[in-house]
Amino acid sequence: MLRWRLSLGAILIGGIVALGYFDHKSALPGAWLMPLLIIITILATDEVLRLFRAAGLDPVAWPVHVGNLAVVAGTWVGWCANLSVGDTSAETTVTEAVMQIPPAGWALAGLGAALLLIFIGEMRRYEKPGGVIANLSAAAMTVFYVGLPLAVLIDLRMRWGLAAVASIILVVKMGDTGAYTIGRLFGRHKMAPTLSPGKTIEGAFGAFTWAVAGAFIGLNLVTPGMGGEASTVAQWIIFGLLVGAAGMLGDLAESLIKRDAGRKDSSTWLPGFGGVMDLMDSILLAAPIAWLLLAAFSVF
Repeated sequence: MLRWRLSLGAILIGGIVALGYFDHKSALPGAWLMPLLIIITILATDEVLRLFRAAGLDPVAWPVHVGNLAVVAGTWVGWCANLSVGDTSAETTVTEAVMQIPPAGWALAGLGAALLLIFIGEMRRYEKPGGVIANLSAAAMTVFYVGLPLAVLIDLRMRWGLAAVASIILVVKMGDTGAYTIGRLFGRHKMAPTLSPGKTIEGAFGAFTWAVAGAFIGLNLVTPGMGGEASTVAQWIIFGLLVGAAGMLGDLAESLIKRDAGRKDSSTWLPGFGGVMDLMDSILLAAPIAWLLLAAFSVF
């Protein structure tokens, strides 16, 4: 299993790096990575819905899938529309006005559409009282848990470049590696035994250390190498600590859902790794924190 995991991990990393390279060179930002993100959106949405069903809930699936795709695709389309707008200082047509809507407006429109569809889905099958509010909540939660953070990742890529996304991945995945390595070697004190028995306080210290190292690589080596500016010492340390902490909480957040659903993995389609959510859980909750930090760094 270890050999399989290492081999598959190398293939996944190689594939993502290759897509990232072509995307960085593309005239249209995100053109190479968006198909992958669409696949991730579909698979992650399905996995979260399956976990909710295992926990006794039964949200209507199609509005959640359509809604998440609307949020994710809408964010990218909004950015592409803004990038394609030329000089509109003279007369502005209706089409040009629509294209000038900020990317966040497209994401919010997709979010509103998703919630509307979720209500329509429950209205169509309503027969008697009981369970509707819980199912509505589970469906909406899936949009906020999957679609919205993925939209933030798109905004990070389009606003600050591919290096911003690479930095997040480096921080959270190096944090995961540090937690696993230090925890296996020195772990004695359980951090959250009821949620994730394998995690230790010693492993958490390892996660923070490795996450800060990942931030240094991402913000001081990768970013300048891709045409950006290197960060200050304080910035990459803060970025590593806060994004690393959000990544750990993201991992525990999915563990909370899986524990309640009685599942070990979000799915079994990727042996040795679990499912898409098992790979993305830490990134999803880390993305908004990274966005806020990068926005703050650009001000000071």
